Amino acid sequence: MWPICDAMKPVPPSTFSLRDSSVLVVGAGMVGVCVALDLLRRGARVTLIDRRDPGQETSYGNAGVLARSSLMPLNNPGMLRDLPGLLSNRGAALRYSWRYLLANLSWALPFAANARRSRVAQTATALDQLIQLSIPAHKALIAECGQEDLLAEKGWIFLYRSEVSFGRAGLLREMLSRFGVAHAALDGPGLRDLEPQLAPIFPHGLWVQDSASVRDPGALVAAYARRFVAEGGVVQAGSVAALAPGDRPGVVLDGGERVQADHCVLCPGPWGKDLLSRAGYRVPMAFERGYHRHFQGPADPGNTPALGRPIYDTAGGYVLSPMRQGLRLTSGVELNGLEAPENHAQITRAEAAAREAIDLGPRCDDRTWMGARPTFPDSQPCIGALPQAPGLSVAFGHQHIGFATGPGTARLLGELLEGQSPPIDPTPFRPDRFIRRA
Repeated sequence: MWPICDAMKPVPPSTFSLRDSSVLVVGAGMVGVCVALDLLRRGARVTLIDRRDPGQETSYGNAGVLARSSLMPLNNPGMLRDLPGLLSNRGAALRYSWRYLLANLSWALPFAANARRSRVAQTATALDQLIQLSIPAHKALIAECGQEDLLAEKGWIFLYRSEVSFGRAGLLREMLSRFGVAHAALDGPGLRDLEPQLAPIFPHGLWVQDSASVRDPGALVAAYARRFVAEGGVVQAGSVAALAPGDRPGVVLDGGERVQADHCVLCPGPWGKDLLSRAGYRVPMAFERGYHRHFQGPADPGNTPALGRPIYDTAGGYVLSPMRQGLRLTSGVELNGLEAPENHAQITRAEAAAREAIDLGPRCDDRTWMGARPTFPDSQPCIGALPQAPGLSVAFGHQHIGFATGPGTARLLGELLEGQSPPIDPTPFRPDRFIRRA
């Protein structure tokens, strides 16, 4: 067990008990719903508030992967190696707004600095602990909620279009081996044995066996929320306009209504930066925006499904996942403002690359979904007490792994609130490493 840093305790345990206390949780994505359910089971009276139904924002649109390979952050030595090619800003995996980056150098420069090999090893250690804490808890919750049909435990596959690209992925394989993540290298024939619908354009693949996938992320969040309500939790609709600190902290909704409690936990995902900035905090957080589209897949796949598991085409810069809605094509990262206009160039290029790899078939609808993944400079979320704000805690900034790490985040925060020794080291996730009073 890990010692608790004093700064991580919102209030001394002797003066605060979750049992029979009222708690307000802001944000009904995967993280917020898991936090609300965990605190409810610790004896608190919990209200979960969001402007939309649970699971309908950022948590809805991801690739549904629950994978220990996610310990490797976007800002890694490979990103630094690829910087010359990224200057064209036409890549499939990463695009950006120059204006946005120049206006957010307090995030961009530390983000690049954290891509050093030594720093990535520390980040991977912290993220792996959170992921390992989360995945068994996910599986238990999925069983409790009767949602086993949403879960597949077939791993996922990284695809490489050349010998060179496979060779340049050596750091990933090294990290997976170092952390004991089960994986297997595949040649072309071995890859087609697993996924016979793929075109023979990939001489190499990497099957990450130590992972699972969910074929309707939004529906799973909604199922967890129904469980929360069935056990006595309250879900309230409301758009949060501002924080309301004080002896009974809470929020002010659009229209002026105040919602208060003994303790308030902020799980607002990408909206956390604006919410805290208006409350007088500096929050060096950026947005890894992403897009998705759904496709019907092969018209006549025979006895073989279009895909047995998610695939990641490293050159094409997309992930393709089998979903209830069809094949979900998710794009790479676009670094841009939360409210910046949508730019479909990246997802359109990803679609063209995916059509080289598999028969996507026609689109299921005309919708292109866009969401934003909140990211701190070290690619680690902030989990714990909000600095200089008694009674307020935060849990957001999970970049691509919020869906996967919701249950672990909830347990870590619950242990900290109760003054218990947490199951993993909380230090890498301390909010005060970045969030500070302006």
